[in-house]
Amino acid sequence: MLTKTFLPQSGAREIQEMIQSGALKPGEKIPSQREFSQKFGVSRASLREALLTLETLGLIKTEAGRGTFVTDPSNVTKPGMAPWRYSDSYSVFDVFQTRIMLEGQITELASGRLTANQLDHMEQATKQMEDCWANQDLIANVEADLSFHDTIVAACSNAMLRALYQNVRDQLTETQRQPIPITDPERMKASIAEHRRIIAALRDNDGPLARREMETHIRNTARCAGLQP
Repeated sequence: MLTKTFLPQSGAREIQEMIQSGALKPGEKIPSQREFSQKFGVSRASLREALLTLETLGLIKTEAGRGTFVTDPSNVTKPGMAPWRYSDSYSVFDVFQTRIMLEGQITELASGRLTANQLDHMEQATKQMEDCWANQDLIANVEADLSFHDTIVAACSNAMLRALYQNVRDQLTETQRQPIPITDPERMKASIAEHRRIIAALRDNDGPLARREMETHIRNTARCAGLQP
């Protein structure tokens, strides 16, 4: 049950559970934002953000003039990505290109500064990604991915780079969600292996290698989205 303390991410998880449990069935039209917000006593802004997250992950689809529906996999011949929500400001190509430059540098500067606990946390986050993908808990999969990357950022020695990352975090996060609907099991398996290679380089305090591994990881994610930054 959604509650009045509904936050976008927890709300998206609640609705995902309704879809997975069958409370909201494939092809079913979901209530309007006004009806949903009134029924569960939540703000429309929070609900709207939750629905955008679910649409990016491919769990729901909005059809102009008709409403928003639970995705019916049996009627989807070729999965596609949701519209890029920041297109008025930046292209998804620009954001991936920025991620490569920013996170590559951040990862190199985090080398030698991550504690054993932080590195262990990154291992746990990667395992959680793997387990959540197997269970098709897409929201938790992305959250674990974000936690992995955030841990590296927190250890970066350059305060301005940390601040820059936080300033564009919403856009960076969207590039981690955006390819999920078209990610096949082999690509997810490869992505998890890339995480583990980044961890190994950071455990060895090899900053240049960690940077290259991070840049390769982001480029491969972009390629999954059909881009070549």
